Amino acid sequence: MQKTPRSASPRSRSEGYRERLSPSLWILCAAAVAAPMAALVFTAIDTTVALVIGAVVGVAVIGAMVAASPVIRIEGGELRAGRAHIPVRLLGAPEVHEGDDARHARGAGLDPRAWHLIRGGIDGIVTIPVIDPADPTSAWVISSRTPDRLAAAVRRAQAVTPRTPSR
Repeated sequence: MQKTPRSASPRSRSEGYRERLSPSLWILCAAAVAAPMAALVFTAIDTTVALVIGAVVGVAVIGAMVAASPVIRIEGGELRAGRAHIPVRLLGAPEVHEGDDARHARGAGLDPRAWHLIRGGIDGIVTIPVIDPADPTSAWVISSRTPDRLAAAVRRAQAVTPRTPSR
């Protein structure tokens, strides 16, 4: 579910990458606590109705959290992270951060001018500098469960796409 090529063409196979930054199991379990709380509110009316409402609320909260989680994709020479996108030809070499290095990249080492897509519960971070002089953003900082694969996919897409800006 995290990384699959979007089509069977040779170009997209060489640069295809997809990852959904869905919430961790612990966050989903914590969100499921909304179900008994909702059921408790309606127990005075009817216990059967309360159980049904609690189940619906629990499924709705978990479903909304999974559906609203951002997706990272590389396709057509473009990196898409959530709703943002940038051509890979305007990006430099990606840097992978894991463990203590990732904690520093998310915390004290976080550049305020960079564009961030950081999710709690996801340890890996990929930092990709922006080489476009007209872009005020210095880098893209993206959480990833498989940062090595994301960095490799960016490099593959950069190898396929020419790096000269079309301005």
